[in-house]
Amino acid sequence: MQVHLNPPLEPGNAARHAAAIVATAADISGAELDYSPESILLVEDIVDGFRAEGVTGEDMAESLVAFGCYIGEILTRHAGGVWRRALTVQVTDLPLPLVVELPDARECHPIDWVFRRLRWGTAVSIRDLCLSAGMEHGPSDGR
Repeated sequence: MQVHLNPPLEPGNAARHAAAIVATAADISGAELDYSPESILLVEDIVDGFRAEGVTGEDMAESLVAFGCYIGEILTRHAGGVWRRALTVQVTDLPLPLVVELPDARECHPIDWVFRRLRWGTAVSIRDLCLSAGMEHGPSDGR
């Protein structure tokens, strides 16, 4: 899968990609992504909407990467993680894949989580994956 991002997908640029998707989501759907744990549920809803429309990972690769960066930014802010290059490639097989490394040295793959949510739907809970990462103040599921 080819992903063409500007700036390139690198640890130092992840926050910029997250900020870009925050602005895009607000412009397109009025979604208010505020980097809170609760906003993970909104990202899941957006990705579920893509899935319902029949969108594939190839169709929306750049947006899905940006949503993954947004989830990663939640982990950096609420679980103390830091962005770094992944040592292994996950399901998405993205070039220069990134991970969020937690203080206990565990790796989280938020970009992969978003692609997996698109592919497998609600069987993949980004919220639960973030909670497993030790994120403070997990979102409540008020659905």
